[in-house]
Amino acid sequence: MNKYRTTILAVVMSLCVLSLTVAVFAADSQLGTWKLNVAKSKYDPANLGMKSQTSKIDAANGGIKGVVDQVNSEGKAIHYEFTAKYDGKDYDVKGDPSRDTVSYKRIDDLTYETVSKKAGKVTVNSRYVYSKDGKTRTITVTGTNADGKKVNNSTVWDKQ
Repeated sequence: MNKYRTTILAVVMSLCVLSLTVAVFAADSQLGTWKLNVAKSKYDPANLGMKSQTSKIDAANGGIKGVVDQVNSEGKAIHYEFTAKYDGKDYDVKGDPSRDTVSYKRIDDLTYETVSKKAGKVTVNSRYVYSKDGKTRTITVTGTNADGKKVNNSTVWDKQ
């Protein structure tokens, strides 16, 4: 009888560990498709805001893969992609004229920070904060853009 109880207990414990593991990996707030809410976003300088932007974030290789399509303030369409882990290391960004690399850090379940670089020099720092209901995110961007102008942006995004 003890043998059966031990076996049942082992199976129950294994299922609990598996459930916890799935919950931890499913808790990545960034995953999904996000659309910029232009009306709620603020850009400083104001003339450098985006006309539109969509970011698709998927889980990849222990981190994320981002695919971004935007129309900048001049009406130019830009497409860029990156794959990064939450380890603070620099990862290549392909197609973004404002940066060559990005590094990600996960602060907690709802907060992430990134550092963007162009030619090895830090340009902007970004802080991503996700709502508890998972429907919106706010990104605060501070630093200097590729043209050397100071930026202080707050963008609001809606999950699609």
